[in-house]
Amino acid sequence: MGETSEIKKPGFADSDGQFRRKASTFRSFVSPDPAAEFPAEKDRYVLYLNRGCPWAHRTNIVRSLKGLEDVVQLVRMESKMGPEGWYYSGEHGTAESDPLYGFKQHKDLYLKADPEYTGRYTVPVLWDKKKETIVNNESSEIIRMLYDAFDEFVPEARRESVRPLLPAELKSEIDAFNAWVYDDINNGVYKTGFASTQKAYEKNLEILFDALDRVERHMEDTKHQPFLFGEHVTEADIRLYPTIVRFDVAYYPTFKCTLRMIRHDYPRMHAWLQRLYWDEGEETNGGAFKDTTDFYEIKMGYAHATKMPIIPAGPDFDVLPLKA
Repeated sequence: MGETSEIKKPGFADSDGQFRRKASTFRSFVSPDPAAEFPAEKDRYVLYLNRGCPWAHRTNIVRSLKGLEDVVQLVRMESKMGPEGWYYSGEHGTAESDPLYGFKQHKDLYLKADPEYTGRYTVPVLWDKKKETIVNNESSEIIRMLYDAFDEFVPEARRESVRPLLPAELKSEIDAFNAWVYDDINNGVYKTGFASTQKAYEKNLEILFDALDRVERHMEDTKHQPFLFGEHVTEADIRLYPTIVRFDVAYYPTFKCTLRMIRHDYPRMHAWLQRLYWDEGEETNGGAFKDTTDFYEIKMGYAHATKMPIIPAGPDFDVLPLKA
């Protein structure tokens, strides 16, 4: 199942009222092997995204956690869609146009990679400047590439062999955790918010909050503290954070995920969110989670996606400050 931000007009739900995300298309990999089809090289690849999209957010977090800012170029586009999908506006710190080709529409990058392409024009996209094509547009695969493919270009302390984001001894547990978190939470908020019948909405709302309850129980175990799988940030934290940081500010008011709020009803998850957001130490490489989170872009993007003419205000604090 694709983990990307997509456009699907005129409605987001299928005829039965259910929202179903389609699979991503470009699925190649960057490799540290110089003989690979897409070998890791400094300043060869570009990560295209917007800061409203949670799927793109996870790739931006990893780029910052790894210290790849001078290795993989970043291009930001608008966080709301136009008639032809994602586009460039030059507003709110975004690019005025694609810096490589001057495109105003993200779809033109897809058509440059494949003029016959008829799929969705999603973010994130990892682009190869040498071959002028899309390497991958699946966020879950892009983040795993970023873990170690470019490690020769980062300080030793940030390499996967030293500070693993996917420790080998935890991989099977993290994979299992990711599977239900993706279906019931990451994508569950969309299945709830884009449901077009009361029955579909109520069904997905129940599944979503059952899964949030399950995460809260997961965090009871001291093995799952202070982060989801122990003392250090792992892929599980990276994949859950973009959804939870958006929950109270966007999914609660805009997607009608209104049974409970993270800050009031999930104390362990709330403390975990605060820890990730406010940390500016070694664990987050100086604040990778906070620095990649843009609440205006998040609120504006979801208001536009649901055709709300007003961007909801509040809550008073996007993320509550840590207690002194």
